[in-house]
Amino acid sequence: MVVELISVGTEILLGNIVNTNAQYLSEKCALLGLSVYYQTVVGDNEQRLTDAVTTAFGRSDVVILTGGLGPTEDDLTKEVCAKVMDLPLSEDAHTRRRIETYLNNSVYKVIPDNNWKQAMVPEGAKVLDNGNGTAPGLIMEKNGKIAVLLSGPPNELYPLFEEQVAPYLNSLQPETIYSQMVKICGIGESQVETMIKDMVDAQTNPTIAPYAKTGEVHLRITAKAKDEEEAVKLMKPVVKELKKRFGMNIYTTKAEDTLEDVVVRLLKKYDLTVATAESCTGGLLSGRLINVPGASDVFKEGFVTYSNKAKRKYLDVSKPTLKKYGAVSEETAKEMAKGGVFASDSDACIAVTGIAGPDGGTEEKPVGTVYIGCYINNTVKVEKFRFKGNRAKVREQAVTKGLDLLRRCILENYK
Repeated sequence: MVVELISVGTEILLGNIVNTNAQYLSEKCALLGLSVYYQTVVGDNEQRLTDAVTTAFGRSDVVILTGGLGPTEDDLTKEVCAKVMDLPLSEDAHTRRRIETYLNNSVYKVIPDNNWKQAMVPEGAKVLDNGNGTAPGLIMEKNGKIAVLLSGPPNELYPLFEEQVAPYLNSLQPETIYSQMVKICGIGESQVETMIKDMVDAQTNPTIAPYAKTGEVHLRITAKAKDEEEAVKLMKPVVKELKKRFGMNIYTTKAEDTLEDVVVRLLKKYDLTVATAESCTGGLLSGRLINVPGASDVFKEGFVTYSNKAKRKYLDVSKPTLKKYGAVSEETAKEMAKGGVFASDSDACIAVTGIAGPDGGTEEKPVGTVYIGCYINNTVKVEKFRFKGNRAKVREQAVTKGLDLLRRCILENYK
């Protein structure tokens, strides 16, 4: 089944907001085994939106539109789709009551009349109740074509898709699609692809699809089956073989897990606490850990020691070390990691020092040179990296490698 995405909103075209909805929906459709061949962004213009919808219906089975469902005159998505599909609009009493209840509980003393525009529903459409806003989602079907209309705000779109649209799309297929994710850290995409080439060449059902992330590679295993039990049986030997090939490089087999989720769980499992000592990453590493609910149980303290003076003052990095080896060195990373443990009274510390650029590099230590140290169980391990990319990319890669090094050190010392 071919799905097309249309994102509606002039603010997306102007670059005022990042189109995260398209990324989210593309990934979710792939997990459902649906083919997304086209994505379109169109402004709040009736004729251009009409052309985009008409074109999409000419080449796709399902068109998912996001945005343009608000109460103002320039919110045209529903009206255009109804016109293209020749479906008259009429007020839906159920939706009107929901809008009234929602707005009566908000800041409004008198509900503006334009809000009732959102209660107008195309004839025969499936109404998707929106618990986080006034605009309902809609599923419109006619002549073998389907339009799915979803609100633009992610906090409204995501629940609507997860709870109502995904099961609907799954039900349209002759076989149900199930997927499992295998997430890998520590080796690059090309190496991963080489290691699974024979499996990919021989695949039928299930299939393996690789996705490159910053510092990670995700493998999506997808099976078509009559039910979930049969799909799990099909995927199990594939996942087992991947675990055999990649070993500790696999940090999770759950799609919802992030690297920091796994690290925080490991710290809790072994009753460990951690601190961070950061130079070039400037707090990004501690921020990733603190993103995890419950991180307060394991995260003690974060040091951002950008200057040499701060490294000496807070982490007890020696002046001779800095003078002889420099701030970006294996020796400094070791002392930062050790100093972080003793300064915070933690069980472990992950330390990062490097040259993020665009300036500051030398022939010996070019931009992208980063040393990451981990102190745990009275030992220090330091790894050197030379990352490619701009300043933001170098810092992002350093954070991922730092989290992965901490994960590996915990497993090596406590598993």
